[in-house]
Amino acid sequence: MKAHLRDESHTAALGVSLARALQPGLSIHLHGDLGAGKTALTRALLHAAGHAGHVKSPTYTLSEPYRVSLGGEDVNIIHYDLYRMGSPEEFLDAGFREDFDGHNICIVEWPEKAAGVLPAPDLRVILSVAGTGRDVELQAFSALGTSCLQRLHFPPIL
Repeated sequence: MKAHLRDESHTAALGVSLARALQPGLSIHLHGDLGAGKTALTRALLHAAGHAGHVKSPTYTLSEPYRVSLGGEDVNIIHYDLYRMGSPEEFLDAGFREDFDGHNICIVEWPEKAAGVLPAPDLRVILSVAGTGRDVELQAFSALGTSCLQRLHFPPIL
């Protein structure tokens, strides 16, 4: 699926749509340059999924967990920002791999920083700056990712 996000409100709308399509165990990898909207998308997703508090970028902490209720089931959504990681081994040393347990929802910014050790995504989201907006492409890599895209109610505009 491809779409053009005209401004930050469209990025937020995509985050809301993704939140409604989430399932426990989903792994989402976010790709894009600095300023492409990865954190803004995740922030909107987390708020739409029910997190009422502040959503901070885990640039320095590398991960931030959030507890939400999806369909009456309590689920952890863990937001990773691997930008500052020096090597894939740091991902393993931090114990992050254990979070990908089939129940947590894991959202990973800069997944290429943990290449070779990061579990494969169910869904890949690629954001790129396009004028004053963003282009986005969503790709499913598993049955869970395909199911998420099928439930996603966000009209492709591209």
